[in-house]
Order: sequence, then C-alpha cells, then structure tokens
Amino acid sequence: MTDAPRGNDREFDIVLYGATGFVGKLTAEYLARAGGDARIALAGRSTERLQQVRRSLGQSAQAWPIVSADAAKQSSLDEMAARTRVVITTVGPYTRYGPPLVAACAAAGTDYADLTGEAMFVRESIDLYHKQAADTGARIVHACGFDSVPSDLTVYALYKAAREDGAGELTDTNLVVRSFRGGFSGGTLASMMEVLNTASSDPEARRQLADPYTLTPDRGAEPDLGPQPDLPLRRGRQIAPELDKVWTAGFVMAPYNTRIVRRSNALLDWAYGRGFRYSESVGLGSSPAAPVAAGVVTGVSNATFALGSRYFRRLPRGLVERLAPKPGTGPSEKSRERGFYKIETYTTTTTNARYVARMEQRGDPGYKATSVLLGECGLALAFDRDKLSDLRGVLTPAAAIGDALLARLPAAGVTLQTQRLN
Repeated sequence: MTDAPRGNDREFDIVLYGATGFVGKLTAEYLARAGGDARIALAGRSTERLQQVRRSLGQSAQAWPIVSADAAKQSSLDEMAARTRVVITTVGPYTRYGPPLVAACAAAGTDYADLTGEAMFVRESIDLYHKQAADTGARIVHACGFDSVPSDLTVYALYKAAREDGAGELTDTNLVVRSFRGGFSGGTLASMMEVLNTASSDPEARRQLADPYTLTPDRGAEPDLGPQPDLPLRRGRQIAPELDKVWTAGFVMAPYNTRIVRRSNALLDWAYGRGFRYSESVGLGSSPAAPVAAGVVTGVSNATFALGSRYFRRLPRGLVERLAPKPGTGPSEKSRERGFYKIETYTTTTTNARYVARMEQRGDPGYKATSVLLGECGLALAFDRDKLSDLRGVLTPAAAIGDALLARLPAAGVTLQTQRLN
C-alpha cells in the first residue's frame, strides 16, 4: 500500500491518461489495488467511457475524479499536466499521439511515464523536450512496461552488485528470455508498425534506427565498440557456461530495449563502463530442433526489420490492419493470468567477475505484467522522491527510478535477484 504525502501544490498525485484502453483499464485496476489513498484521476476523451471504467474498479476508486483530455487539443493536455504530480499514459502509437503530452508535462514540470516501444518517438522527445524538462524539474520516463523495465532494471541491478563487490565495470552483458508465455498487446504491435512505417519513408530514420546509440545524449562521447548486432544467432555457451546446451535467437524487442539500456549507461555518466556491450536473445532450448528454430527465428526477425524498414509503406494497408491485433484489444482474463516471463541477464566485469540477474513475473507480459510495471513506475515517481535520482529531463526507468523500483517490485510480485557466479 502507498500513503499519499500531504501538503503539495497539485490537485492529484497521478492522472492515468488512456484509462479506457485495454492496458489502461488493467493499469487502473492495479492502481485501485496498490495505490492506497493516492489521489488518482482517470483521463481520456470520453467521460462516459471513463465513468464505466471507474464503476468497474470497486469501492476504493469510486471517488476518483474524471478528467477530459484529448491529444488533439493541446490546451486540455496542458491543463491536465498542471493539475497533477505524475501523468501515466497508455495512449499510443506514441509517435502519433505522444508529443503533445510530453510537451505539456515538460512545460508544467510534471513527471511522466509511458509504455512506448518507438525509438524515434523517444529520440524526438529527447531532441525537443529534454532541456525544457530538465529546467522545469520534470522526469519524462519512457519504456515503463515489459519494454523495457526488465532489460533496464536487470542491468542496473548487476551494476549495483558489481560496484558493491568492488568487482569493476560491466563489459559483455547479455539478456536471455528463458521462458515466456503470452503475447504482445495490440498497442505494442501498432507501435512496431508505426516504427516500420516511419523508417520506410525516411532514410535518416533508418540510419538512426541502425545506430546502436540511437538514444544517446551525446553520440560523439560513446565508445567505438564495433558491431553490436540486434538479432544475433548464438549458442548459449557464447553467452555463459550455464547455457551450454541452449540455442538462442535474437529477441524481437532487442532493437528497442538495447537502446534504452545504452541510454541509461550514458545518463548515469557511463557508470556501467566505457566497454559495456549489451545484447538480448531468446532461449529456444536444447532439443535437436532448437538450432533450426533459432535459425528460422533469427532469419525472419532480421528480414522483418531489414525489409520492413524499407518497404513497409508498400504493403496493402488493409492487409496489415487485418493481421495485427487492434489497439485496445487483448486476451481473456484467464489467458492473462496464465502468462509469465523469466529472464536471465549475464555479465562479465573488467576483473573477470561473472554475475547473473534473474527476473520473473506472473501475468501475460504484454498486458497484466506490463500494467503492474507501469503502475509501479507511476507510484514510484509520485511517492518515492527520496529514492529517485537527481536527474531530470527525458530519462529511462533505471536512470530515473532504478533504486525505487528495486525496492518496490518485490511487494508487487516481481522477483529480481543477482548472483555472483565465480
């Protein structure tokens, strides 16, 4: 439970914008359970639909105010941002709908958390609003769901463990999705299509998306570490001896998550290390069919990103829309409850110390698990000010709220443990 502090000058602690969407409703349900006496409001375009969501949340949320706000009406976003300490938003695709809200929060000095998986939106946010947000004291925190909290937080936990041991800086660091049940939300897939659509019409966007440091605060300050493939095909033993018989393929969200993690390192003044290299894979087991599966998955993923970023706009729009789940839709409650993920992130330090961070969570990663992670990020921004970093501007989960999340997540049913392996 969270107790709201008194005496601040904002009407609300948290405004949840997009509460009528599928993941928005799940986030509202989580906040109703975990928010204690936090002053929470629900926001969106339709007052009637917001009232329906509020009625479904139980007694603790029946007094939550309704705020009318529309991405097409900047004044409504400005007013909403000025009334609250934190805005949580699930309204995507963010490239299309996100910039006006980031602008409103940056101007008002209001903290912000979203679920974006769109690298070019984050780049635009950095370029247009980082300085203003830093000046007003706002924390604009992107990627607060399954993309990219597990990636960002496991690496941050490894850094803290190595620092505590005096074991040096991180070097080769690799996340492996060991088990996973569930799917990607319609909103996530819509965001992925938005990325491909942008890249297919803009050569500069394609160039930036191919750069491992797309989201860095200072490209010229980044080390030259050679190629860092987004979607590698590897035997597990190339990552860690503990994965000797496992085959791995590139993880589909690696092209985005890796950039978030590298931005965290830069924002923290390269605390992970100047020789820090990072990749993400998905484990496909050790059966005789595993190498074939790994090759197919890696080949399809690489072809999708390589060809999609050039020719996506040529695909029939109706075909694309029919194949993808619609934003605002999702699986049944039974399916969401059956979902889970388990990841392991391995690192070797400059003193050859080896560590692993293991993170597990129940619930469909794209839906239930994401709503918990987003809700906890918003609660941390609102109530854990003593555990937040001193950084302001356009940030990442680890750089903004890493310590607060490490403290909060166990009570939310998320396990994250680090272990030294030698």
